[in-house]
Amino acid sequence: MPANFPEIWLGRIIQNLDKSDIATFLEGIAEVNADVTQVNKGELSETNIIFVPSTDFEVEVLINNTTYPIPVQVYADGTIQITLDKYQTKVVTLSDDDIIGAAYDKIDVVTKNLVRSLLVNRYKKAIHSIAPAGNTVATPVMEATGGPTALADATGRLRLTYEDLVAFKSLCDAGGWAEEGRRLVLKNDHWNDLLLDRKNFGNQLIDYVKGKPAPMISGFEFHQYPTLPIYTISTLVKKAYGAVAIAGDIVASVAFVKESIAKKTGLTKQYFAEAKNNPTGQTNDLSYRHYFVAMPYQNKFIGAIL
Repeated sequence: MPANFPEIWLGRIIQNLDKSDIATFLEGIAEVNADVTQVNKGELSETNIIFVPSTDFEVEVLINNTTYPIPVQVYADGTIQITLDKYQTKVVTLSDDDIIGAAYDKIDVVTKNLVRSLLVNRYKKAIHSIAPAGNTVATPVMEATGGPTALADATGRLRLTYEDLVAFKSLCDAGGWAEEGRRLVLKNDHWNDLLLDRKNFGNQLIDYVKGKPAPMISGFEFHQYPTLPIYTISTLVKKAYGAVAIAGDIVASVAFVKESIAKKTGLTKQYFAEAKNNPTGQTNDLSYRHYFVAMPYQNKFIGAIL
């Protein structure tokens, strides 16, 4: 139980959090080589921060990030302070039987929903942070056109076509993107659009299953993710994280060069209160706090298709 085997329970949670099969678009992206520092340890204002050379990042990207914004401070010695996102689970109440034992299968049954919630939220934040704030030569954002015949679905949304991928590739080429390591994370609508285009894509997407390499099409390594950032169509500007889509908004597919993205996993903390010390609820209470951040190194080599 967490009271008697806290290291085992916490270690298993950390091990499960390292599994990235839920969001394949982050696979292979290296962790930032920087030590994590705890600030105000044990207090409500506790944070995890890292210090990185200012030459590795363009500071204005972090300051203008529409997700948090990520707190950034430039120091005179040429380093940048980056504060990692803090993810906290709500408290889960457990019976005495639930907390007995230290076997992994027992721990996984009790904590699987906690782990999944932490993973889902950090990946949703990550892809939103990676997506460009708006359309520039260095960060192209374009609308799908439906190709030469303006193909549309039943709602009138113009479908993503092979011609659109080629046009987007040209924009990325103009932005100086490296030929290797280009990734395109497709929203469900765009993935389904390409499934319908058997002439250009055959069974490359149909045969895509977990455990197989992501397909390479038009120079992009294809991935799929269900929750992607929202843009305002008229301005091609990304909306804040957590914003609700309204008329004139659309979910985007996101592209980036793998080597242009940084990520850092911070500390994971376990909180546990035994029933004997909880006279009000008379339950065993368990929750976790986890720190993580993902972002572009520079304000380039990122893009989106609406």
